[in-house]
Amino acid sequence: MKEEEVNRCQIQEWYPKFKSVSIKTLIHQLPESFIQYLLDDSGPFLLPVSVLNEDALPNRIQNPDEEEDFQVSEGSDDEAEESSPPPSFPELELKIKESIESLGGAVFPKLNWSAPKDSAWISTSGTLRCTSFSEIALLFRSSDSLVHDLCHAYDSCKDKSSTRPLSFFLALRKWYPSLQPDMEFRCFVLDQKLIGISQREVTTFYPILLEKKNDLLLLIQAFFNNYVRANFESENYTFDIYITKDERVKVVDFNPWGAFTLALLFTWDELDHIHSEGDDVEFRILEDRCAVRPGLKTAVPFDYLDTSEGSGWDQFLRNADEELRRQSTEAGG
Repeated sequence: MKEEEVNRCQIQEWYPKFKSVSIKTLIHQLPESFIQYLLDDSGPFLLPVSVLNEDALPNRIQNPDEEEDFQVSEGSDDEAEESSPPPSFPELELKIKESIESLGGAVFPKLNWSAPKDSAWISTSGTLRCTSFSEIALLFRSSDSLVHDLCHAYDSCKDKSSTRPLSFFLALRKWYPSLQPDMEFRCFVLDQKLIGISQREVTTFYPILLEKKNDLLLLIQAFFNNYVRANFESENYTFDIYITKDERVKVVDFNPWGAFTLALLFTWDELDHIHSEGDDVEFRILEDRCAVRPGLKTAVPFDYLDTSEGSGWDQFLRNADEELRRQSTEAGG
């Protein structure tokens, strides 16, 4: 893999080409001071001061009596040095507020490549839905998965010349509460040929996919041929799509081939084999409840899980498979 292939998967690179067939998105270049704020772990966890007086946790109940327990008296031994004031990014905050309002009042935020899915638990809604700069800052500051974008984006590149891109961007994507996970898919392209499709949410069995599988396959193949093949420059990559109720296909994301991208219901070796065997596209879905692998509903983003041989997840999945086989044997007996 080369750096240019990774760079093409940045949302600020691909979105302008696919704007007409993607989720409405507004993109802001982030100041370096905000990036350094995200990376700074030398002091206490501080959220930026809001010039609009917005709260990152608007639904919390504040109890002044409890807050006294966490106050350090002046001259205390715990006060080793004068604490730094919280940061503030007034210009960025005002731009983001304007964008959020133009997108309907709620957005889904992400950096160049990744979204802070691992910190959704900390939001008042338990999702990545944000209505203010303060909520975005809370998710980003709490996320470990964004460290990939900030420090490790090029780790798998054979021509790696830097640890990070020159600039970082915040993508604000319109929030659609009606989106259903059963209609999101990952598509695998090798040598500019669509060779595999997997349902994106692999921890749930969706009966509707069995009914619509053939129709969905034709829809996805047509979309790839008409919109993606000639417009995305890499030869090997993956792309995620969402299919609406009226059968419109929307591009959600692009990811590099291999590296930190999950193959979901495939393995990368299987995909190479499918490619070498012929031109047919293999479409994989969970076809019964027994095929669901338990335990993968974690706060960690799909693309941040290490399931390689010998990893903790690899051992867990082996144990899960053994337990499923044991239960099936007992049921059969």
